[in-house]
Amino acid sequence: MPLNPGAGSFNPNAYEFVPGQFSAPAPAATDKPAEEASESWEEEANVEVKTSAPKAPEPTKVEKADPVEDATQSTSEIKINDEELKAELAKMKAEGLLEEDEEEEIIEGKTQERPHVQGKTLKRHLNIVFVGHVDAGKSTISGHIMYLSGQVDERTMEKYEREAKAKHRESWKFAWCMDTTDEERAKGKTQECGRGAFETEAKNYTILDAPGHKNFVPHMIGGAAQADVAVLVISVRKGEFEAGFDRGGQSREHAVLAKTAGVKTLIVAINKMDDPSVCLEGGIWDEARYKEVCDILEPFLKQTGFNTKTDVFFMPVSGFTGANLKDRVDTKICPWYNGPSLLEFLDQLQPAQRFFDLPLRFPIADKYKEMGTCVMGKLEAGTIRKGENLVVLPNKTTVSVEEIFVDHKDGSIELSEALPGDNIKMKLKGVEEESLRLGFVICRPENMCRPCRWFDATVQILDYPTIICAGYSCVLHIHSAIEECTFYKLLGILDKKTRQIKQKEPKFCKQGDSVLVRVKMHRSVCVERYKDFSQMGRFMLRDQGNTIGVGIINDLKFPEDKKKEAQS
Repeated sequence: MPLNPGAGSFNPNAYEFVPGQFSAPAPAATDKPAEEASESWEEEANVEVKTSAPKAPEPTKVEKADPVEDATQSTSEIKINDEELKAELAKMKAEGLLEEDEEEEIIEGKTQERPHVQGKTLKRHLNIVFVGHVDAGKSTISGHIMYLSGQVDERTMEKYEREAKAKHRESWKFAWCMDTTDEERAKGKTQECGRGAFETEAKNYTILDAPGHKNFVPHMIGGAAQADVAVLVISVRKGEFEAGFDRGGQSREHAVLAKTAGVKTLIVAINKMDDPSVCLEGGIWDEARYKEVCDILEPFLKQTGFNTKTDVFFMPVSGFTGANLKDRVDTKICPWYNGPSLLEFLDQLQPAQRFFDLPLRFPIADKYKEMGTCVMGKLEAGTIRKGENLVVLPNKTTVSVEEIFVDHKDGSIELSEALPGDNIKMKLKGVEEESLRLGFVICRPENMCRPCRWFDATVQILDYPTIICAGYSCVLHIHSAIEECTFYKLLGILDKKTRQIKQKEPKFCKQGDSVLVRVKMHRSVCVERYKDFSQMGRFMLRDQGNTIGVGIINDLKFPEDKKKEAQS
C-alpha cells in the first residue's frame, strides 16, 4: 500500500487547489495545549548534517520579540541612499508636500521606511489580512471598515442593504462590500481572498479578506503571505467560538498559518460582543465572556509561536454595529474596556520591516489578462521602476514593466516606482499570461533567485495521525507557490530544548517531532534559505485538507552542480 493514497489526486498547478477528500481521523483533542517554548520550530538546528484577560494594547510600545527572525533579518535596518532621499525630500518640500519636522525625522533615520507617496500625501503603507473561522465576521468587519473610511458610499451601501434584505440576509450587507460574486453572496461564505484599499490620516492600507472555510485554506495562505499584520476574528457567540477553536476549527489553523507566513503582529478581534447570547441586561457587553475567550486563546497563541506580551493584542468589537472599529466603543455599553479602537491601534503601529537593499523579489500571487499580461502581489524586497527589464523565474523569461498600479482610496493609481511592501499590479510586456504560474518570482537579471528542487529543512510535525517515513508526499506552500513535494530522506530528529540531533537518520517521525528533512519538490521553485530571506524560506505542508507541518529552509541543494564538478 502506498504511503500516501491521496497523492494521485493532487493538482498543485491550480490556485484553487485543495488536497484530497479522504480525511483521516484526527487525534483526540486535549483539554489544554501543552506548554512549549515559543518559536522553537523556527530555530535552526545547532548541528551540521552532511546527508488572565490581556491588558489593553499600547501601540507605541510594540517591539519585535522574535529572536530568531531578529537575528536573521538584520538587513531590515537599512540606510537608504542619502543623496537620493534628500533630493526627493527637497523636491517635496519645495512643492509644499512636506513639513520641516517630517523631513528631519526621515533624514535622521527615525523610521526604517522610505516615504510612500500617494497623490499629495506622505503616508506609510500597511497590508492587513483578516483571518478566522467561517462565519466569525471577517467580511463584515472588512466591509464595515471600508464603509466607515469612505470607500463605500451611502448609495452603494443602501443598495447592498436592499439586496440583502430581499434575500432575508440583512446582517450580510457589510460583507457584500468584500464578497462580490453571486456564489459568495448566496452562501454567505468568502471563497476568494477579497481585496480593498482605504486610507486614514496616518497610513494607506491594503485590506485582504481571507476565506474561513477549510476548503479554501490555500486561498487564505495566499492572503497571509502578503500581510504585515493579521487580524484574527473570533466570534464570541456561544457555540460559535467553541466550534471555531475546537480541533478541526479554522481559528487554530489560521493562527498557525499566519505565524508561519511571517506575520509578527496579531490583533485578536473578539467579535459579536453585541450578540444577545453574550450581552447583559441593557445591552452591556459581557466582560466575563470576553475574559473567558481571551484566557483560552492566549496560551494557544503562545504555543503557536507568538509573543503574547508584545505581539498579540486583544480587543472587543462588533462588526455589524461598527463599535470599536473606527471610534472607541461607548463606555455605556462597554465600561470595562479603555483601549484603542481597531483603526486607532493600526494607525499607531510601528512601521513594518521593509527590505530596500535586498535583491528584487516579487512572487506572483495572481495573474490575469487586461489589454496585456497583468500580475499582482506584494513586492517583498527591492524596488521596481516603470520601463525596466526584469526576469520571470523559473522559466527565465525577460519582461518589460509597462505600468505599475497600486490600490488607493480613489481607485488604482499609477506609480513610477514600487517600493518594498507595496501590494501592486503590473502590466508586463514580453510574456503571455498562460505561461505564468502563481509562485513564479520576478527578479533583476543581475541578481536572480536560483530555482531549485531540493533543500534541507527543519520541519515541525503539527498534526498527522500516523507515522511519516521517507517517501511521504504532501503539498508545500511557500510564499505564493504551491507544489507537491516528497520527504526524500529523514536526516535527524531534534531535541526540542537543545536543538541538537538526538536521533540520526530515523526510520520515521510522528506528530510533535521537530525533524530535519531533505525535501524534493516535483518542479523547480524559487525559494531562499530562511537565514538569507525569511519570507521566501518558510513554508507550510498540507495533506488531505489539513496542515500537517510547518518548516524553514536551512540549505538549498543543487545535484547538477556535483555532476558538473565530477565531469570537470
